[in-house]
Amino acid sequence: MLENLKNLFRYRVLVLSLVSRELKARYRGSILGFFWSLLNPLLLLLVYSFVFSVVFHPARAEGIDPYALFLFCGILPWTWFSSSLLESATVLINNGNLIKKVLFPAEVFPVVSVLTNLVHFLLALPVLIFFLIYYHKPLTIYWLFFPLIVFVQLVFTLGLSLFISSLSVHFRDIRDLLGNLVTLWFFTTPIIYPARWLPAKLRFLLDFNPMTHIMVSYQRTLFQGAMLPWKKMSVTFLVSLLVFYVGYFVFDRLRDSFAEEV
Repeated sequence: MLENLKNLFRYRVLVLSLVSRELKARYRGSILGFFWSLLNPLLLLLVYSFVFSVVFHPARAEGIDPYALFLFCGILPWTWFSSSLLESATVLINNGNLIKKVLFPAEVFPVVSVLTNLVHFLLALPVLIFFLIYYHKPLTIYWLFFPLIVFVQLVFTLGLSLFISSLSVHFRDIRDLLGNLVTLWFFTTPIIYPARWLPAKLRFLLDFNPMTHIMVSYQRTLFQGAMLPWKKMSVTFLVSLLVFYVGYFVFDRLRDSFAEEV
């Protein structure tokens, strides 16, 4: 397993090349091209702003105004996370012709899916930052922790993607089940609501969800300009490393059967 991890690092040029190919393929034939990576989140934020400022005002009394911007701080990283998991369920099957080549490293494909969605997340950040400045949100030193939050989410997402992609080759029902599980996961993570909205007797359940601490860290760092919950994030980082280890271990154990199943 450790040898395969070293090999994955050696294939970094291949990974970057495939990420570039995926990004170009997504906007091939589009007039605006990569500009859609900025335009899509901008339109999404404008829609949120209209709904939550004109149609109804769900949270002005809760200290999270503008609510649309609070929501956007969680929606962007969650989109990266959910898109990566959903794509990982089909990525090996869709690239079966390459996996059947003996020397081709199969783990490259889920890694490429995660990194491609990470690039889209990063390309959308200027829109978020612009509106944070526009609404006079504090630009504090705690923003320096932003790359750390991204790294923790990256490790956690990579581990889950490797795990899901390897199992999906053998159990095709995972593709259909995963969409429902991701939707449930979304509503059990404090993205559209602050964690404090939950009753105290239920709030402790959020601590068992690693994405809770990742999302809260984004909200506190970007929206509130406050210190992230570093103790909980430290535990989340350890959990992310464990998830990555288990995900890659399962992937490594099943890799020899991929060529037959795809």
